[in-house]
Amino acid sequence: MWKNAIEDALQVTRSNIDRFGGRFPHVSNGDEHYVLNDNTEWTAGFWSGILWLCSEYTHDPLYREAAVKTVDNFRGRMERKSIFDHHDIGFLYSLSSKAQWIVERDPAARDLTLEAADMLMKRWREESGLIQAWGRKGDVNNGGRIIIDCLLNLPLLLWAYEQTHNEEYRRVARLHAEKSRRFLVRGDDSSYHTFYFDQATGEAIRGGTHQGYNDGSTWTRGQAWGIYGFALCSRYLHSEEMFETARRLARYFIAHVSEDHVAYWDFDAPQTSETKRDSSASAIAACGILEIAERLDPTDPERQFFLDAVQNSMASLVQNYSTHGSETEEGLLKHGSYSVRGGDSPDDYVIWGDYFYLEALMRLERGIPGYWYDRRSNGRH
Repeated sequence: MWKNAIEDALQVTRSNIDRFGGRFPHVSNGDEHYVLNDNTEWTAGFWSGILWLCSEYTHDPLYREAAVKTVDNFRGRMERKSIFDHHDIGFLYSLSSKAQWIVERDPAARDLTLEAADMLMKRWREESGLIQAWGRKGDVNNGGRIIIDCLLNLPLLLWAYEQTHNEEYRRVARLHAEKSRRFLVRGDDSSYHTFYFDQATGEAIRGGTHQGYNDGSTWTRGQAWGIYGFALCSRYLHSEEMFETARRLARYFIAHVSEDHVAYWDFDAPQTSETKRDSSASAIAACGILEIAERLDPTDPERQFFLDAVQNSMASLVQNYSTHGSETEEGLLKHGSYSVRGGDSPDDYVIWGDYFYLEALMRLERGIPGYWYDRRSNGRH
């Protein structure tokens, strides 16, 4: 099943290389076509990551050449310092230039990725002890705000520490991850999407949401970011506490997922025939749970529980949510939601969903784990 699904994805991606013409897909808007941009969104790295995965899997120069072109585009974005007032620099460069470094050991790609890590470090706020998610320093609404998505941006800093042995990268990533663990993860193993702190002192103010059903609900994509993010941080930081946090979040996700093993957009939203799904949340969670299972001892009884959950979820995504290599549809995975609450692409293709779907398939079929950590590194849990 996994091999056939990958072949379908390769076919769609091959067609998209020509269809996109050097531009970057973001989300669709009620039809079969992605809305394209000139590398201006926080999501542009996911298209690059898809191309690198396809290149690794096939060794076909068509995918490799397209992937390299995206890295060149990201180099231009860095030179222009274009739209970096957010923490998603890790999403942008981990899956583009860092991917090229991991796959090809290209020194220029390494240099570009270190430059991106330095750009992300500029978002560290020493007074409040956090990486500011959005906006400029001192922003009234966002100056003391973290969101759970940032956990997937921290691997950029932790990789930079491995490359340079500059302890500051590791210190910042560790402190932010620890703050996220303390304040974003609730006692019942659910999670807040976002949390606010006093900008001057770092004193905790309140948890909330930006895209979830309400401030106290559990936005499913946020929970998925937490699963994968804490698992990756634990790998880099050799932290048993963060590894156990990832497991806790994974258990909650599995226990609350719907009957077809694919998540609704929020675990606390009323579930009716009209309630939107978020296939991207299940794809992200699958990657995170595979990361956890890979590092559990084969005798650990929970390992098979996690693997079975991934098998069920991915089988449902392949059979019921994928586009099955359609010649006309540009996405890999249907029924993703960008922002149900905001009415922004609530039931559409989302490029991060496509990326994590393909990464999960590659992990299952070929053991290719994406580009969040350097496979040749010694920084293992």
